[in-house]
Amino acid sequence: MLPIMNWFRNKARDFFSPDEDRKIIAAIREAEANTSGEIRIHLESHLRGKAALARAREVFAKLRMHRTAERNGVLIYFATEDKRFAIFADEGIHKAVPPNFWDHIAENMHDHFQKKQFVEGIVTGTRSIGQQLKAYFPRLDTDVNELPDEISYK
Repeated sequence: MLPIMNWFRNKARDFFSPDEDRKIIAAIREAEANTSGEIRIHLESHLRGKAALARAREVFAKLRMHRTAERNGVLIYFATEDKRFAIFADEGIHKAVPPNFWDHIAENMHDHFQKKQFVEGIVTGTRSIGQQLKAYFPRLDTDVNELPDEISYK
């Protein structure tokens, strides 16, 4: 008989294969090579009765992403079962970028997601975020990685 904890699978944690996880983490590292901005990816099964952006704001706080020196953290939040996502950035970024800064990136990700190309959507979005942030938060020789690069799950 299986232990009770194995009866329930974490659908978010199982959403990507280990190879897909590695591909996404590589995209985070590649994107952060261009900018002092910090990018994280968070997956969970459901929005928990909230809008994607509101839930992303909560997760951002729980992951303590506001603790970067320049307040330049970005979270890509994805609810795997609800098929909803949001891009949430810290106040340092909001002060520096124009209001529609995320629109093109989100539209591109959405196009991939509609085709069920979830890995490609997240990888493309992550790389685009790094490319865009480099103009506002260039990587310096003294830059350190302030947040983990791995994908977080709930």
